[in-house]
Amino acid sequence: MSWSRDFPEKYGSFHSPERAARRIEAAARKYGVRKARVSGCEPTLCPEHLLKLLRHVEKSSAIRLFILETNGILMGADRSLAEEVAAFSKVHVRVSLKAGTPEDFTRKTGAIPEAFELPFKAIRNLMEAGASFHVAAMSADPRLMSPEERLELYRRLAGISPELPKVLEEEVCDPYDTALARLKLAGFKIEWPLKQVYPPISKIVG
Repeated sequence: MSWSRDFPEKYGSFHSPERAARRIEAAARKYGVRKARVSGCEPTLCPEHLLKLLRHVEKSSAIRLFILETNGILMGADRSLAEEVAAFSKVHVRVSLKAGTPEDFTRKTGAIPEAFELPFKAIRNLMEAGASFHVAAMSADPRLMSPEERLELYRRLAGISPELPKVLEEEVCDPYDTALARLKLAGFKIEWPLKQVYPPISKIVG
């Protein structure tokens, strides 16, 4: 991990959609895999670049499944982006939720509370567009999510569809140096090793 998310001008180099697609295809062939993903630094921030990349992937014989990981904010703000992504047959969207309440959302991300609703709107937009997608959250980690916040997250997902909490991908925090530094700045004290995790949120159903 690096601080590339926070200081993108200091890390890496720009690749055109065509060049990025070629590098992804080359890596897939090299390692004998047919699945790929794009993640980190929010790939939907440059939607035209992303859509051009997905068009190349759609035509690629090397890639069978392409996972687009997103926080969902722009897909919630722009329904047409969700619809355009849904049109690709090879693309599966992983919507990563950060919190269960507006207050926790702001505390964890630094974003304004009003943006909290946008990932949930993205889920609705993707569902209505017929996209292949699932929802993930760091809701198995008691260090980052209280039982009350976790229950509120469940309620919000169930309000969209009762099936969503049943298939929620629940995560725990990985101890990357940059992740720990950001969490510390946000006021979270992360102790290692992790002593326990919550039982699956699907057990709340009913």
